[in-house]
Amino acid sequence: MIVCLCGSSRFYDAFQRANFEFTMAGQIVLSIGFYPHATSQQGYGEGVPHESAEKAALDELHKRKIDLADYVYVLDVGGYVGESTRSEIAYATEHGVPVCYLSQEPRADRLP
Repeated sequence: MIVCLCGSSRFYDAFQRANFEFTMAGQIVLSIGFYPHATSQQGYGEGVPHESAEKAALDELHKRKIDLADYVYVLDVGGYVGESTRSEIAYATEHGVPVCYLSQEPRADRLP
């Protein structure tokens, strides 16, 4: 199975934890490759402005990852689902890709 992780890049630790759990469960994990919210905190630059061409390109790239996935796993930490994540959920749904949520299915071994 191929899972695409979606969620706010501010949840860096949740992405790392999910990546580990799914990988250890034998799944191929597609994730965000860049964490704009965490970038400046980790000393890797200023991040990417929300309304920039770079952000739009990253959003489109993530949709290509959704195209490759068997399902999407949304990291809705504390119930938070931002604008970009809502867009990704809508995209997955429109393209027939099943969507699961951390808040509803917290364990990798219980997913498709």
